[in-house]
Formats: sequence, C-alpha cells, structure tokens
Amino acid sequence: MSSSKIKTANSELPENMHKVTLAIVFIDIINSTKFVQKNGAKSAAAWFQAHDRLARSLVYKHSGREIDRSNGFMLSFYNLGDAIQFALKYQEIIPKKTPFNSRVGIHWTDIIEVHQEDKYTSAGAKRVELEGIGKATAARCMSICQEKQVLLTKSAHLKFKSMLNAQSYTSKLTRTVLVGLYKFKGVKSPQEIYAIGNTIEVLQPPPSGEKVKRIGGAKKIRSRARDRKFWEWIWWFIWKGGFASFLMITCILWPIISNPDARLNNEFQNYFWWVDYITDTLSTSANFISKSIKYIIDI
Repeated sequence: MSSSKIKTANSELPENMHKVTLAIVFIDIINSTKFVQKNGAKSAAAWFQAHDRLARSLVYKHSGREIDRSNGFMLSFYNLGDAIQFALKYQEIIPKKTPFNSRVGIHWTDIIEVHQEDKYTSAGAKRVELEGIGKATAARCMSICQEKQVLLTKSAHLKFKSMLNAQSYTSKLTRTVLVGLYKFKGVKSPQEIYAIGNTIEVLQPPPSGEKVKRIGGAKKIRSRARDRKFWEWIWWFIWKGGFASFLMITCILWPIISNPDARLNNEFQNYFWWVDYITDTLSTSANFISKSIKYIIDI
C-alpha cells in the first residue's frame, strides 16, 4: 500500500505508526480443531493450505491485505466495498471447494497501523500490525457468526449504506438486515449488528456467545415476497387462504350458529354449543360498558 493511501492523523506518533480508517475482517474456520483430530495432521494440513490459497487469491483480487493467520485470517481493506464483496465471495466459493464452513465479521474503524522494521520481520514478526479497540470489536462481531454468515457492525453498515456505489459490490439478491443489539465484552457501548447475504438462512439473528451477550432484537428474519421460493409461496397461500376461508365461512354461518333454535334445526348444536358462552359474555360486557358510560354522564 502506497504512503499516499495512509492518512496520518497525529504527527506525534512514531514514524512507523499511522492512524488510518479501514475495514477489519476476521475469518474463522468453524470446528477446525475437531477437523484435525478426525482427519489427522497430514490431511488437515493439505486442506488448510488449499483453503488458504483460495482465500488469499480472493484477498488479492479484492485489494485486501493479510494481517495475521491462525484458524482463519485477520485482514484489512481500505475500501469497505471491497471487504464486503470479498466476504460474500468467500462464503459463496470456499464451502463448495473445501470441507470447511466459516464465519466472517467486518468492522469499519479508526485504528493504529504499525509497520515493523525489516530486522524484526526477518525474525518472524508481522510486517504490519493493527492496534486499537476496533480490532477487538471486529473479533467479537465474528465470534457470534453462524455457519456461512457475514456480520457487520453498525459503523460498517452505516459506512456501506452511505457509499454511492454500494450496489456495485453486491448482487440483486443481497440483503442487509438488523439482527439485534449485542453487548461485547471489553467494549463499552452495546453494538447493533447487521447480517448481509443472499439467502434467508444466513440472515438469521445469532445467539449470545462466550464474550458477547444478546440484549434484544427480532427473533427471526422473514423472507421478502420477491425472495420467496416456490415452496414458501405454497405455505404462504395455505396459511393466508386457510385464515381467509375460516373468516368467510364464519360470516356466512354466523346467523345460524349464533341462534340456538337455528342450530337445533340444522343439527349444528353439537359443533357450536360454545357460541352461547361467547355471545353471553359479549352481551354482558356491552351492558356493563353502557351502564358505566351512562353513570359517568349523569355525574
């Protein structure tokens, strides 16, 4: 990354430190340890390398930068659109080509970029490191992701929403929804968390995690009408149609089922005997309300 892309915010920082605004992306391979135990070190190492090659190719293609690697990656992007496009492509491609399912958290933040000297990198130090609360926030966001899910913090969501060319980084099927309010351990203010994806399954609210507590929000995200699949429309019509039919039948039969004599004549008494209790209750309530209103007026 050229120095022209680094925005120095404080001249008092050491020469190797710069305050920048960027997207931090955390990726975690779910159940990676269990995979090693089940398949052995040799097979697992081969699969992890295959995963890393695919992921790094996507990082390079979307102008990202690898900061660290363990059971996944910590990445940074100077363009939030690139970060989101990378995350969606990663979740689209990686599960099909590897035996892994991953979770991705994205946070847009100001942070300190530390560039290490060559003598340290030659001994194994990372060339670039990130320091600041934004790194912990991004990690906490990722920690509550479910399989194949991409979550955004509020700052990432607002930044992406404000971008004039935001739609160029996503497909027509991509949807962003608020999945809840969460309290992150070590982070003072509660965080609004948003899910972004192309299917209703990856937009569902995640539960609390080890270091994240869910405070509130929708229990379930429902699919939009234009996104519903054929079988979803079938169930929708059955539910809506069944309710509408019930109301229609009730309106047609009400003159009969509300009249005890008519019920006896039409042999409906065995089915609608309970209607008398409802009508008596409604009548009693109406009389009570009427008397109460009259009493108040007289006073």
